[in-house]
Amino acid sequence: MPREPGDKPKTSAYDRALGLLARREHSRRELKLKLRQKGYEGEEAGEAIDRLGEQHYQDDERFAGSLIRSRVAQGYGPMRVRAELKSHGLSDARIRALLDEAGIDWQASALAQVRRRFGGGSPPDRDEKARRAQFLLRRGFPAATVRNVTHADVDDAADDEA
Repeated sequence: MPREPGDKPKTSAYDRALGLLARREHSRRELKLKLRQKGYEGEEAGEAIDRLGEQHYQDDERFAGSLIRSRVAQGYGPMRVRAELKSHGLSDARIRALLDEAGIDWQASALAQVRRRFGGGSPPDRDEKARRAQFLLRRGFPAATVRNVTHADVDDAADDEA
């Protein structure tokens, strides 16, 4: 069927996925979803993603490492990071290993978030401690870490880190 003047040929699934990967890392699941949304069939999308993996353009391990670094820099806790990695199709065992390999001090990260959001010094009352605890819980820090950070004097904890 002849093309009309001005019609562009449809980009291949491989080229489309490569263009997405040129902008940022994507998980295998995320690429497949984006290709389907653009109208590519499952088999064509799967073959393109397999080819990109063989060429080391797409790698779920590299994607996960990038996501972990990004979310930690944004101040999120391990539970939030774990949930996001899970939504990208990584297994629980692999997520646990990646978080262990990252070697993040979650307590220090939580303390830094409290300092950034609320400033230094110990919270003046129970309500303020509760506000700080809720803030950390929403960011994905475990209850034990939240308890340690909110019940410690923020200035004392800063002195311990130095």
